[in-house]
Amino acid sequence: MIHYSFSAYDLEYFLLILVRVSCFVFVAPFFSMRNTPANVRIGISFFTALLLYQALTPGEAVVYSTVTEYAVIVMKEAIVGLLIGFSTTICTTIVNFAGSIADMETGLSMVTLMDPTSRESTSITGALYQYVLTLMLIATGMYRFLFGALADTFELIPVNGAVFNSGSLLESMISFLGDYVVIGFRIVLPIFCSILLLNAVLGILAKVSPQMNMFAVGIQLKILVGLSVLFLTAGMLPGIADFIFREMKRMIVSFMGGMA
Repeated sequence: MIHYSFSAYDLEYFLLILVRVSCFVFVAPFFSMRNTPANVRIGISFFTALLLYQALTPGEAVVYSTVTEYAVIVMKEAIVGLLIGFSTTICTTIVNFAGSIADMETGLSMVTLMDPTSRESTSITGALYQYVLTLMLIATGMYRFLFGALADTFELIPVNGAVFNSGSLLESMISFLGDYVVIGFRIVLPIFCSILLLNAVLGILAKVSPQMNMFAVGIQLKILVGLSVLFLTAGMLPGIADFIFREMKRMIVSFMGGMA
């Protein structure tokens, strides 16, 4: 028979770790997909928190005298987990932005579909980029880096040791918005340039032969050229995923710096 005993303080410390981990899993990419069963999320959160609890030494910082003070500590750990997961999730929205621009240039912006992973309406190219990014996240083991970064937060930001610096967090978000636009346009640049050249050619043809209906011809040519460039640049998709993963790492470090 196995006898395992623990104190109330150990249980409270474990629950605080569980709160941070579960909040991270709730919003982190790949784990937060709507088609991921809730039982799987709960199991991942519980066993990850259990492993972290075995690796960490309970500190004396978790000191409280009332239930309200403990609730405040729980809220702090929940916010830390949510912000760390949010810092990675917002990076995945870059591909949706790039896909929306690509579809707007090719004339497919009116065609949307329901993404089963997020249950939101998205563009065709954006869904393609999103699925490729998810596959790259699994194939390259990026999800292991995310959990490794989560484990490192307990060393840099101990339980009940978070100090929220609103100025640093705001600066991180502003910096991300600049990278959001730059990376999004770099992803869609081949399609954007091709359609721009096509519009110039169509404008010249409209002056040369006014009897031709360039509007009807242009719609078909834009779709053909856009899909052709998308097919020819399919080899760039691993590089696109690398762009996003580097931005994820930078944002995790930036957000952790705003809470340390």
